[in-house]
Parts: sequence; C-alpha cells; structure tokens
Amino acid sequence: MGVRFKYSKISGSPGSVSTLRGISTSSGHTRTQSYLCRMAARRIAQSSINWSALAERVPANQKSSFGAFKTKSDIYVRAVLANPECPPQIDWANYKKLVPVAGLVDSFQKQYDALKVPYPQDKVSSQVDAEIKASQSEIDAYKKASEQRIQNYQKEIAHLKSLLPYEQMTMEDYRDAFPDSALDPLNKPTFWPHTPEEQVGYKSKEQLEAEAQGHH
Repeated sequence: MGVRFKYSKISGSPGSVSTLRGISTSSGHTRTQSYLCRMAARRIAQSSINWSALAERVPANQKSSFGAFKTKSDIYVRAVLANPECPPQIDWANYKKLVPVAGLVDSFQKQYDALKVPYPQDKVSSQVDAEIKASQSEIDAYKKASEQRIQNYQKEIAHLKSLLPYEQMTMEDYRDAFPDSALDPLNKPTFWPHTPEEQVGYKSKEQLEAEAQGHH
C-alpha cells in the first residue's frame, strides 16, 4: 500500500495544480519504491498456495470448512489485487514549477519521504508451527502403530495362504489350523449349536454390567 496525493485543479489560479500520474522521476524515493515493489512481488510468489494439492489432503468431513476457508482467501486476494502493486510515482520537480506557494511542495515531499508504512507483523505463523510440532508426535505414533498393524496383517495373510483351501479341509485340518475356534468335544465339550449363548453359565453383556453395579 502507498500514500496517494490527489490535487483538484484550482480554476482561476495563476499556478493551477492538477494530479499527475505515471510520470517518472529520478529521485531516490522512486528507486526505493521500485525495490519494495520487487520485494512484495517476490513475497507473494513465495507464499502462493497450491489449493489443488491441499484439497487432496482434506478429509471428506472437512471439505465444507475447507471450501469456506478458500472462499475467504479468494475474496481477500481479489481485494489486494484490486489495489496498485506500487504507490504512484510523483514528479516533485514538476509540482514545484506549478505550485506558486514557496516551500509547500518541499514540505509535502519531506513528509512523503519520511512516511514509512510497516509490513504487518506475522503473529500467526508461530502458533501454526507450534500446533504442527505438537501434532507431529501424534502423527509419528499413529504411523508407528499403523506400520505394526500392517506387519501383523501381512503375517496373518501369509499364514492363511499357507493353509489348505477351506473346501479341502477336514474337521481335523481346521482344528489344527484354528485351535481356538475349532470344536474340541474332548477338552472343551459344548452343546449344539455350539454358540456361546447356548452354553452352561453363559451371561449376557447386560447381566455382567448389572453384576458389576451390584444388581442381581
């Protein structure tokens, strides 16, 4: 953003003044403006967001919030781009020729050159970095647990592939492959249809909860 001087033409005055735009000047202030413009353009280029890549990482249940956030960002960018990238250049020498009041243009130029508009301080990036750092441990723990589960599943798959096809198994083959779930009438006799609910001493989940609370 920059400071823009607007002068309305003074009719009938010997030294009428009108707004001049786009007139180059060799002053050091103009060189400073050009440098700031280049730095601003470079900063915008570095902070551009790849929305498509970001959208691919957004969970389905957060798509609406992501869309609302992008809409606000687009509105802000359009508002910024609606303004000129660089402040208007002022030909102070030409104004000094046109303005009859001695020292007036010099005073304006001095105040204009002394004006410094600081770049807004970033107070959010540090908070975002802290949240990323805090969540990184959770991400690492989740990845480690997921890798362990994958290894276990791969072992189970390898074990199942090493077995006989189910249609070729006898009851003895099934008992040898799955001793925990196979029928064992000698060591663990059960009543037909051999489901937990039909066995002696079976208690439902509700009954166990009631006993835990002291109800009979």
